[in-house]
Amino acid sequence: MGNRRKSSESIIRDIKRKTRRKFSAEEKIRIVLDGIKGELSVADLCRREGIYTTMYYKWSKEFLEAGKRRLNGDTIREVNSEEVSYLRVENDNLKQLVADLSLKNRVLKKSLQGLE
Repeated sequence: MGNRRKSSESIIRDIKRKTRRKFSAEEKIRIVLDGIKGELSVADLCRREGIYTTMYYKWSKEFLEAGKRRLNGDTIREVNSEEVSYLRVENDNLKQLVADLSLKNRVLKKSLQGLE
């Protein structure tokens, strides 16, 4: 019987993991702001949203830290995917240039050895 119970618990855990809801940044911000407003207790808010209170507090901490960094003038921005693509192409081109120059250098060294 213990084996069957463990099996059913593990099945339930797997189902919960596979059906776990993903929250967008906008949803997280809305939930954190609802918590800051204080119209509901954090426990009630979390129950309504279907999240654990630890998740709420994690999002709240991240939200406040990001705001603090921004207000302190930290303007580091994230690179967008277009820039990443451009940098990858540029990197590949530079690698090819280095390979070509290394090959030419090797050929020149061999031809100089032949002249000696």
